[in-house]
Amino acid sequence: MEAGDIDPDGVHLDVVDPDDRAPSGWLRIAEVAWHLPRLVAGLGPLGPRGPEDGPPALVLPGFLADDRTTMELRRGLARGGWRTYPWELGLNKGARIDTLEKLGRRLDAVHDPRKVLLVGWSLGGLFARELARTHPAKVRAVVTLGSPFSGDLRTNTNVRWLYERVAGHAVDEPPFPRITDKPPVPSLALWSRRDGIVSVRSARGLAHESDKSVEIDSSHMGFAVSRPVLERVVKEIRLFLDEVEGG
Repeated sequence: MEAGDIDPDGVHLDVVDPDDRAPSGWLRIAEVAWHLPRLVAGLGPLGPRGPEDGPPALVLPGFLADDRTTMELRRGLARGGWRTYPWELGLNKGARIDTLEKLGRRLDAVHDPRKVLLVGWSLGGLFARELARTHPAKVRAVVTLGSPFSGDLRTNTNVRWLYERVAGHAVDEPPFPRITDKPPVPSLALWSRRDGIVSVRSARGLAHESDKSVEIDSSHMGFAVSRPVLERVVKEIRLFLDEVEGG
């Protein structure tokens, strides 16, 4: 396509910054290769992991993912000392009118009464940011992994068509308000230039939309299933918390 062309979603490509544009379809296809390790990583008990006295962390899966998909992510956090919990809401089929209400009840169950670290992968990161807005007193910090929380949702992901078909609403018209300003708790955005699903700018955000953003060398699926990537994720979370909490 040339400048001035219109993509299949009706967006003029010449007004979209390269970093704000969704990855190519070829990269989306490459992400499919991660489905086998994703399935293998999801084997095992779904309950809490990590030391029983470890600080609590609630992990929210991405679109069309569930607690099996985030099993390796929760294992990685558990190895880092957190007591990790699944979201227990089944397959993530997109935003629903009662999503935040259900997540609020899940947060209540995990809160012990230490504040909870929210870790959201992809769409789960958008949910984590909104959950932190509604329950800031119970949230220690928010970490997003390849989450398209910034910019134009019509152009920053290459699965818009699938999301709208499954979720039943336009990607930029969720059933609850979408706020891009940073949540009222410390927020860390981890993003990658190798992400095959969401754009760089959408997962990195602008200066006023998070407290810190860090580039990670990872595919989109790698944020959930790659052990080397998860070791880096845990390291960055630990460093961030030390910075904001004076540890």
